[in-house]
Amino acid sequence: MTNKIIKPYFKFLLFVFAIIIATASLIYTNHLVNKISKEERRKIELWAEAYKEIQQVDLNQEISIVVFNMIYENKTIPVILSDESDNILGHANLDSTQVNSEKYLQKQLEIMKSQHEPIIIDYYQGQRNIIYYKDSFLLTQLFYYPFIQFGVISLFVLIAFFAFRSAKKAEENQLWVGMSKETAHQLGTPISSLIAWIEILKLEDENSQLVQEVEKDVKRLETITQRFSKIGSTPNLVSTNIIEVLKNSIAYLKSRTSSRINYVLDFDEHQSIIIPINTSLVEWVIENICKNAIDAMSEKGKITISIEDSKNIFIIDIQDTGKGIAKRNFKTIFNPGYTTKKRGWGLGLSLAKRIIEIYHKGKIFVKSSELGVGTTFRIILKK
Repeated sequence: MTNKIIKPYFKFLLFVFAIIIATASLIYTNHLVNKISKEERRKIELWAEAYKEIQQVDLNQEISIVVFNMIYENKTIPVILSDESDNILGHANLDSTQVNSEKYLQKQLEIMKSQHEPIIIDYYQGQRNIIYYKDSFLLTQLFYYPFIQFGVISLFVLIAFFAFRSAKKAEENQLWVGMSKETAHQLGTPISSLIAWIEILKLEDENSQLVQEVEKDVKRLETITQRFSKIGSTPNLVSTNIIEVLKNSIAYLKSRTSSRINYVLDFDEHQSIIIPINTSLVEWVIENICKNAIDAMSEKGKITISIEDSKNIFIIDIQDTGKGIAKRNFKTIFNPGYTTKKRGWGLGLSLAKRIIEIYHKGKIFVKSSELGVGTTFRIILKK
């Protein structure tokens, strides 16, 4: 119980931890992006001032080395200088292989306009130039970095989740196999004893019909024991007449359930439909669904078995007139441990799903159900 409580909390904490890391990374990176963006703006403003000074200096005056340094210091921020009519006068730090293309320069100009407010250079003569710029490659990388990091963290959480899930399934499978084999082992001794008592009853000429019925039940117990002992190993599928399997399953149930249960075989009982199945396992699935139906009907009602035969699949519908299943529980009922009964482990439908979907590569699901009216289970087997 403690283990079951710890695992969900651990998953929740792992998720929260990932969210905290991603959020902190986004906040901090956003802070850095804003800081660097302001710094780049300041550099372009100084670049504009230096360019203005060079353009307006008297030819006889010397230009300060500092001004030249300010002009050539920018080696990372893409810049375009234009006039008021957006005629490009100069550029810096663009793709050197495409700068001769007017189309490329115009596209870069549009990008720069959308990213930052331009810087206006006013000259004494009333002329104006405009400087456009966009984020440096470093700043662009930094902007996308938290999203990449968030993706990596999400991938890590996803892998961790599936790892935990796989480990849980493996643990459940081991539990299934161990419990099944132990059940088979425990049943072995009383079954052997019952077989011996049946032989004694036969020798003493006791009620032969009664002995035959008891013998049938003992053989059924032997079949159940074999089923449990083979869980964990792949069962053999043999080409079998599924109609006979359905008839035998219902005949066995009919003689051992209330006479108030009406079994209806809504198909031609004399036809032969051959499909590859493990007879004992499929019989168990049919019986389990029918027993659940009997419980849902409080041992009074009708169970209808109908079939649909096509080229590639064989469909079995088992319909009851019981209390029905809420739509939200259509899938939940197949989970291990789910049960509405006061007694029982809730393993029947879970095992049925395993038998049909894993061993027979088919499907089993609730086809339809209405509260207070009844439920229809559908089994699909491959031909």
